[in-house]
Amino acid sequence: MEEYNKFEKARLVGARALQLSMGAPPLIKINKKEDSYIDIAKRELEKGVLPITVKRNRNQ
Repeated sequence: MEEYNKFEKARLVGARALQLSMGAPPLIKINKKEDSYIDIAKRELEKGVLPITVKRNRNQ
């Protein structure tokens, strides 16, 4: 997994949780009764399966 700073992680988890809440299929096994969208998004980030990339601008 690529190293992300805390702001990137928060943005990735938030964006993925929003996708999940709007009906996107989860990319990992979930427990429907106990897992929130945030929990699912965090686990997807930990496993490195998030379908989201981070583009960094290094020229600043």
